[in-house]
Amino acid sequence: MATNMRGLTQFIADIRGARVRELEEKRINKEMANIRKKFKDGNLDGYQKKKYVAKIIFTYILGYKVDVGHMEAVNLISSPKYSEKQIGYLAVTLLMHENSDFLRLVVNSIRKDLDSNNEIDNCLALHAIANVGGMEMAEALAEDVHRLLISPTSQSFVKKKAALTLLRLYRKHPQVIPADEWALRIVSLMDDPDLGVVLCVTSLTMAMAQDHLEAYSVCYQKAVDRLYRLVVEHEYSGAYAYYKVPSPWLQVKLLRLLQYYPPPEDPTIYDILHTVLETIMNNCSEPSRNVQHNNAQHAVLFEAIGLAIHVDSNSPLVGTAAILLARFISSKETNVRYLGLDTMAHLAARADTLEPIKKHQGTVILSLRDKDISVRRRALDLLYSMCDVDNSELIVGELLRYLKVADYALREEMVLKIAILTEKYANSYKWYVDTILDLISAAGDHVGDEVWYRVVQIVTNTEDLQEYAAKVVMEHLKQPSSHESLVKVGGYILGEYGHLVANETGYTPMEQFQLLHSKSQFCVASTRSLLLSTYIKWVNVFPEIKPQLLNVFERYRHVLDAELQQRACEYYALASRPEDDEVLQNVCEEMPPFPPRTSALLGRLNRKHGDTEDKRTWIHGGKEANDTRQLMVASRAPGSITNGIANTAGPNTDNITESLKGLEIAPTSPDHATGASHAGTSSSAFASPAHSIPHLTIGPNVDRWFEKLTYNAEGVLYEDVQIQIGIKSKFQGQFGQLAVYLGNKISAAMTSFTTRIHNVDPAFLSVTLAKMPPNMIAPRTQTQLLLQVECKKVFKDPPILEVSFLSGSHQTIAIKLPLVITKFFEHVKFNQADFFERWKLIGGPPREAQAIFPISLNEAGQVDLHKNRQVVSGHRFNVLDGIDPNPNNLVGAAVLHTSTDGKVGCLLRLEPNKEAKLCRITVRSTSEEVAAAVQQLVQAPLQAI
Repeated sequence: MATNMRGLTQFIADIRGARVRELEEKRINKEMANIRKKFKDGNLDGYQKKKYVAKIIFTYILGYKVDVGHMEAVNLISSPKYSEKQIGYLAVTLLMHENSDFLRLVVNSIRKDLDSNNEIDNCLALHAIANVGGMEMAEALAEDVHRLLISPTSQSFVKKKAALTLLRLYRKHPQVIPADEWALRIVSLMDDPDLGVVLCVTSLTMAMAQDHLEAYSVCYQKAVDRLYRLVVEHEYSGAYAYYKVPSPWLQVKLLRLLQYYPPPEDPTIYDILHTVLETIMNNCSEPSRNVQHNNAQHAVLFEAIGLAIHVDSNSPLVGTAAILLARFISSKETNVRYLGLDTMAHLAARADTLEPIKKHQGTVILSLRDKDISVRRRALDLLYSMCDVDNSELIVGELLRYLKVADYALREEMVLKIAILTEKYANSYKWYVDTILDLISAAGDHVGDEVWYRVVQIVTNTEDLQEYAAKVVMEHLKQPSSHESLVKVGGYILGEYGHLVANETGYTPMEQFQLLHSKSQFCVASTRSLLLSTYIKWVNVFPEIKPQLLNVFERYRHVLDAELQQRACEYYALASRPEDDEVLQNVCEEMPPFPPRTSALLGRLNRKHGDTEDKRTWIHGGKEANDTRQLMVASRAPGSITNGIANTAGPNTDNITESLKGLEIAPTSPDHATGASHAGTSSSAFASPAHSIPHLTIGPNVDRWFEKLTYNAEGVLYEDVQIQIGIKSKFQGQFGQLAVYLGNKISAAMTSFTTRIHNVDPAFLSVTLAKMPPNMIAPRTQTQLLLQVECKKVFKDPPILEVSFLSGSHQTIAIKLPLVITKFFEHVKFNQADFFERWKLIGGPPREAQAIFPISLNEAGQVDLHKNRQVVSGHRFNVLDGIDPNPNNLVGAAVLHTSTDGKVGCLLRLEPNKEAKLCRITVRSTSEEVAAAVQQLVQAPLQAI
């Protein structure tokens, strides 16, 4: 473009030719003065505006501040010429920020370009929104971007840019985007024939699904279907093969998307997913000589292993994965070692047993000394996750040894993890106290307040630990140099429990005082405040050193620090009271146990692991930590899918013998004095995830079709100008098959075809699909869904079939499937005596359901006995002739088959009255639920006759 604007070319050449900065600034100032003059005079054509704005952009890119050209850039956006419009958009995206007042002036121009039939204009507008879009622009233009994304006339490259623009807006301003409302329409684009569009839409879907799992649950089926077509059927364009690996970026995103949802309950989807994962692992069994091919395969493989662990950590696939991971963590390639350790940590976070991982414990420990810090960090995470009662002392010991030479960037996290593991798996008081004090001594400045708070809390709450803790902390304080955190721990423990060891050699009151006070001169004011609280405690229990303590209070009464001065004055007044005064004894009583609350260590560690992009589906810390996390996520979002994604919980960290079990302490600063702060501040068949029941398609024909199919084996369930849905079924005992025929009646293909079953409780009714449904129905053709059903218990409401597809626009149909309780009936034969004996034996309510309803007569003015018989027998009753003395009455008998509850008997009497045009139906069953359900099912079509 610069070659077409000689003035711009010369300006760039002059700048590059400047030998010193002063000459460069002089040339720029001269040019900016000329541009201001030109803009002030006005009467510039589009070419001149473009040239001057281009010079301003180049000046800005060099790092100089510019304060002209904003309005001219806004005007260029409205130009019909591409070159001028392009410069205008470039200037807007570079010179303006999201809160700039000038942006309000370009919103209408951007909207006009989004609505344009010119794809280039669409793309320029999308670039501007994605790069600059603030809250106001998102609110004004999000709908237009969405419309461009779903438009059937949009080109593939426009759809890709629209999807990524919408993703950008959602990440910046999620509250502006109605993600729930757009879910079905966005997910439908995952069936697009262009894999580039699918990749971009999958990125958008993954971001939105993390916050709206239920609304986007239909993406599960589409992701599995696309993976199967890519990996198993090799259905992809050669342009999307990266070193013979089919679209690895798309595979990775789809595999990760599936991890946000619970494992599939439908066996068909599970089998297809198993086939996909098995194929991926088999493809990667032998490495290739081509580095790029290996990289692509490894990216897919590690994500596939993560999904296999998520779906079933005990499956044979995960066993195969564990063998692969053992090879990867010893690889010569840094990236492979990194991914192997991270994936093995995922396995440790989900597996029921850690034995397969413990086999490689030595390799993981050696990884702590890897040359790459990222690998060292992953090794630390894995050791934290694979630690248990059996190997805790070994792992904690290794981590303590490595802590002394570890990178500063790792030390704070290592301290937290060592403290948590020590507390969680300690099998003796001695080991816990020794280890935690060694940790505080070695870690120095990397010990956060939460660590020493937790030590104090546990010692306070464990009486058997107090004497030993006092001795050990004295020994640590005798070292030439003691970190301030250790001084704080020593001040608290000796102040509370120093009297327990005061009679032993080396631990006398004077020795305790001299040792602790010698450290105070190197401590900050908050630590000295804590030591003053220790001294007032000693005044109460060690009267022999009271003069020395009073001397300290006296000296601190004159310091400049307000906190120290106030404490010293108050403590001096308390210590100066007579020895028999009870005030000092009451104020300085021993601290009571801390109340049980959440551990601060875990909260601190989880805050360090905050997610910045895609939310993690698991956390480090073993199976217990992840189970607890899922329960907490579920408790915060009742009714939502409990495959949670926020790192907010962890393992119970209180297992130091029975007396410590269940103890959870709040992250508050411990204080053993007078209450002042001691340390200063303080299930569907087609898509496994659960989802809400959709609004039913209603209408007189829909209800009539459904009622007719409750007592017929085949017929039309739904029909309109575009689609026809037909049913054929057969049942035997508690099992059945339902064939659903989906016919496309129009001359255009139905794309993004999706079917889901709602309102199914697998404990009552099992509905599974024989094979994955197609995602497209060709013009004037039909496809078939074959459902396998099993009645396990008595159920009330029929399942709902939801069908959605693209045909000009996105359409959704939700209709009840004719799967009712009477479909699982079987004929029973009775003679007259046996029938009435059983009738009386069952008795009346509540095991009887009865209703009287109006009926119509046929053309001859008679009761339509043939129709009545057809309905009753269609509900799979054995119509018994000669039982009732009235020939107009119908008597039926059947038995319901269920897998769980066994057989349930059911008897029926239908008594029409021609004169009153009424009919009485009576149903008796050994199950009152069956009686009520059958009465309503049989009555509905009879009443409509």
